[in-house]
This record gives sequence, structure tokens and C-alpha cells, in this order.
Amino acid sequence: MKKENVVGDAGRVYQAVRQYAETLLWNDSRNADTFAWLITGLIQSQNSKLPEWISHRPSEAQFAQSRERQARRWLGNANIDSVSIYGPLITSALRTWGEHRLVLALDTSVLFEKFCLIRVAVLFRGRSVPLYSTVIEHASAQLSTARLLPVLAHVKGMLDFVGIGDVRLLADRGFCDVELMDWLWACGWHYRIRIKSSLILADPLGQRLCKVNEVKLTPRETRCFHNVTLTGQRFGPVHVVLGRPTDGPEQWQVVSDEPTDVETFAEYGERFQIEEGFLDDKSGLFDLEASRLRDAESLERLVLVISTATLFLVSEGLQVVEQGLRRVVDPHWQRGLSYLKIGLRAVQHALTRGQTVFTHLGLHGGADPEPVGDRTSKKSDPQIAFEVGWTLVFRPLS
Repeated sequence: MKKENVVGDAGRVYQAVRQYAETLLWNDSRNADTFAWLITGLIQSQNSKLPEWISHRPSEAQFAQSRERQARRWLGNANIDSVSIYGPLITSALRTWGEHRLVLALDTSVLFEKFCLIRVAVLFRGRSVPLYSTVIEHASAQLSTARLLPVLAHVKGMLDFVGIGDVRLLADRGFCDVELMDWLWACGWHYRIRIKSSLILADPLGQRLCKVNEVKLTPRETRCFHNVTLTGQRFGPVHVVLGRPTDGPEQWQVVSDEPTDVETFAEYGERFQIEEGFLDDKSGLFDLEASRLRDAESLERLVLVISTATLFLVSEGLQVVEQGLRRVVDPHWQRGLSYLKIGLRAVQHALTRGQTVFTHLGLHGGADPEPVGDRTSKKSDPQIAFEVGWTLVFRPLS
């Protein structure tokens, strides 16, 4: 592989990323170089507009148009498979996870009202790190379980490869399907899934108990149904918790493979971290839709670049926190930034001082040594609302 002689801030980021890129399997080694500079351009510009990346490209090309054309050719290259490129990077990072439970979220996001981004992400200390992402031409966020199961099967293969078996999957009610729950049960994975109000609950013998929307709760009341079955298919046994968090009419309902209580809502509430991840991809940091790409394959490779940059930056932020250097880049007394943004600031800080970046790639499980300080209203936190002042009502079934 050709080693380009580069200098400057962009050059140091490029060299740091390339040492990982060149270990991956490419049909053409030149694609590794382009991959490294695409990530460099994204990190340096914090924008997905390709023209804003080109000034960070170490290249002999004289004209800016030539450098932009190189980026577009890479994004449109059908020989570059996003899964086979990103898989070795994220599994390498997860080798340091340890014996802790891995919590995943499954979700989708619509791009340009025409494409659907399907993602399974590792929930990590208030944010998410992409584990598997794919983009299809589909104008809705709703997908069939048949379309999702191959995605989850690939994720399971990745986790089996690194020896992670203690997994909990979180998903919103759009993914409430007994076929999905049956697949998770067969895998030995745990789950917390928000269910639809129209679902029928029955006892283990199939005797109808009620529809979910027939259970009327008083404000701040919780009711648990243990060892029940769902729908006319009598899928189960499962455990359901219903809750009404405020004086408003909305009720929350979550199904779990494990016995439920008030804490189940907090466990399910971790799912919102993947939405924060989508926000980082879009308006929060990388401005994905500013790319103006309009085909699923190119968008998927752009998501590959964004996912890899996210992984590198979160890993950098984790290293800064573990070294006790967070306050060098985060002005808050308690952690006030996500690990992603701590990592970004740490890279900027290191570059201005001529220091190295991305010396380590890893994600570590377990408790956050520096949880985010309480700087937000409790009304905005979907987990806090379920922690205090609820009446817990159990309805045991034989």
C-alpha cells in the first residue's frame, strides 16, 4: 500500500486512521487510503458535505474537483461492502467489553423521505455506537420482521465471534412482533419492547384476560402482568408492565422476557440513546442529509464513514475519561458532554499540541465512572419519570 507523506492536523488524523484501515480486507488497497481521508475530512469539518472534506485530503490532485470526484467514486463503489469493512473494527473494540451485559437498541430512521436507515447500536453511557447499519430504498420507518431478522442474525454472528452472549435488545412498538420475540428467545437474548395497546393478554392456558387498552390506570400507577401470553398465537410466557406516568392520558406498556417492575421502564428508557445517536448523525454533529446523496448504496457507505468516525471518537473520549483527563476538554465539574463530543474535543486538543490521536480502539462495559451531571429538567428524561412516586400493583397468574 502506498504511504502518502502528509503533514499538519489533517495529516496526523489521516495517519492515525489509516493504521486501522490498512488492516481491513479491500479489493484495492487504494480504497483504504480514501477511506482514511474520508473519515479525516468528516472529523475535521464535522459536516457531510463532500466539498468541505476536500481541503483535508492529502493528494497530488491539483484541482478540488478531482479530489471531490475521488470521494464520490469511493462512495459509489459497489465493490466496497460496508459490513465487511466496519465489522472487524467494531468487533475489535468490543473485545475489551468484559463480562458485562451488552444492551442493544434496534431502530430505523428515514432519510430524504425515500430511504430507511436500519441500525442496531450498542448503548453506551448515554449515547449509542453503531454495531450494524444498512440503508434500503424504503420511504417508511416501518419494516417487516422478515426484513429485520437477517440484520439481527448478522449481529448475533458478530457477538458470538467476540464471545458476548449476555445481551438485552430494546425496541419501540413498531417492532412489537411475536416472531421477533420468538427469535430473541431462541438466541437466548433478553428484551424490553414497547407493545401496542391493541394486544390481547391471556393466561398460560389461553384464557383471555384483557386488551392492553382496557386496563385503565390512575396517574402514577403501575400494573404488572407476569407469566402471560400475547395475541391469538398465545406466545409466551412473557411479562408485561403497564404504567401511566402523569395526569395525561398516555400509558406506557412494555413486554419483557424477565419479570417486570417499575425498573423495567428505566431499562426500556435506555432505548432513547439510539435516537440521540441518530441526532448526532444528522443535525447534532455530522449533518448526514447535507451530503445530498440520493442512492441507497452511496448513503450506506457514507453511514459507514460516519459510524467509523463515531467509534473512533467515542473510544478516544473513553480513554480521556479513564485517564482522568476529562476536565482538560470538558469545562463542566461533572461530565456534561457525551463521550463522542469529549472524544472530538480531545482530538482537537491533541492536534493543537502535536500529540498523537486514536492510539487505542476499545469499548469497555460496566458502570460509567463519570455519569452525566444533572443539568436537565426531569421532564425531559424518559427514565426519571418512572422512578419516583408510583403505586406498584402486581397481578399474579397461576
